Amino acid sequence: MSQKPGKKYTAAANQVEARPYSLGDAVSLVQKIKFSKFDETVEVHLRLGVDPKHADQMVRGTVVLPNGLGRSKRVLVIASGDKLREAQENGADIVGGEEIVAKIQQEGWIDYDAVISTPDMMRSVGRLGKVLGPRGLMPNPKTGTVTTDVAKAIQEIKAGKVEFRVDKTGVVHAPVGKVSFANEKLLENASSLIQAVIKAKPSAAKGKYVKSATICSTMGPGVALDVTVMNVKTV
Repeated sequence: MSQKPGKKYTAAANQVEARPYSLGDAVSLVQKIKFSKFDETVEVHLRLGVDPKHADQMVRGTVVLPNGLGRSKRVLVIASGDKLREAQENGADIVGGEEIVAKIQQEGWIDYDAVISTPDMMRSVGRLGKVLGPRGLMPNPKTGTVTTDVAKAIQEIKAGKVEFRVDKTGVVHAPVGKVSFANEKLLENASSLIQAVIKAKPSAAKGKYVKSATICSTMGPGVALDVTVMNVKTV
């Protein structure tokens, strides 16, 4: 039995018309109808015309949001030798080698928001797929989290780098900031994320790429976005 939505949610949902909004109007509306006491995260959800079961239709990538996410990510770096010191000097929150791999493997420890690994450690880090994979934390060369340039990777993540990946139902979910952000900053972040997903369109994807899109705050109702502009590669 589904739970009946609360009065505040219903009141917010009643202010959302059953039509697609421009991105600018949608961002303004999400901020207007916010009702919870905490500073909610604003998320974009894009339903794509791809079948992620086929490797050539997988959509994934990263984007550094121009205005960050409103909080600093807790970064773990798994490395060895001089790269450990480089990680510490460039703002990594947790730094370690084989002992960190063992802790994650044995305890299922996940007290961090992003993981960076140097290539030489990936033989060990590869054993952590069952813990890190489902949480989207597994280091990957395609997203810049398996690298010898540890300093750059840390700086990008701290600056607001967001990784996106289509899930098994064909949907990309990604945060774009906080509801308290200035309207233009939230709009700029959301636009950057959408453009990055459009740019990541696989050549094997046929037909309409962005089938539907919504933007919402953590507790609020979704606001439908006009996808016609997205399918001609502009937002």
